[in-house]
Amino acid sequence: MVIFMFEMKNVSIKVQDKNIIENLNLTIKKGEIHVLMGPNGAGKSTICKTIMKHPNYEITNGKILLEEQDITNFQTTELAQLGIYYISQNPTAIEGVTNAEMLRLALNAKTGQKMGIFAFNKKCKEIAKKINLPESFLHRAINDGMSGGEKKKNELLHLWMLEPKLILLDEIDSGLDVDALKIVASSILDYYKENQPAILIITHQIKILDTLIPDYVHILKNGQLLKSGPKELAQEIEKNGFSSVFEPMD
Repeated sequence: MVIFMFEMKNVSIKVQDKNIIENLNLTIKKGEIHVLMGPNGAGKSTICKTIMKHPNYEITNGKILLEEQDITNFQTTELAQLGIYYISQNPTAIEGVTNAEMLRLALNAKTGQKMGIFAFNKKCKEIAKKINLPESFLHRAINDGMSGGEKKKNELLHLWMLEPKLILLDEIDSGLDVDALKIVASSILDYYKENQPAILIITHQIKILDTLIPDYVHILKNGQLLKSGPKELAQEIEKNGFSSVFEPMD
């Protein structure tokens, strides 16, 4: 019997009484990379926000599973403690709370044990060096006053520290120049090689897929999954647009 890392079973979602997603089915195994593409307004970001329990997004049907555990009604904190990590296209800035303060509290909550300050600082510095992030960022307020590229690299610090098993990347390539995108994608790839998480990428561009090579590409339109295929499906969209692939799945 195949045990999936992540499943959405017949999930329907509404926002302010408007149906956005209808009976979506999606399964991701441990170590798989899946990509979700579609035109603006298709419902891509809705999926990530719903998984992470944004209060404006309501599941009206179906259920969401993580390693066969029903997490449909779990709260955001519980999801994070289970190992789900979400990077949005514009990470939230939090004034007055430093990266180090938040990460130490988060790790203590995740493990149920207090991490010694020496061990914590050692791990932070090792990861900062690994992702080429100045150590001064450890004591900066979370994403506050940072450029788009700095925010994404700051989120990588959190990723490596928290060691998630399911990673949701919602247009992480948005606002990044070529060099910044290469750094971010390469760091995520290094994490993937070391930890074999499941990854769901939402993107309009295929450049990131040169580094994070997907096992499956899914096309979403009007809240429904219309087609799935290998990386070449994304390349076809890049070349010919979405109209070339908008034929219902058999």
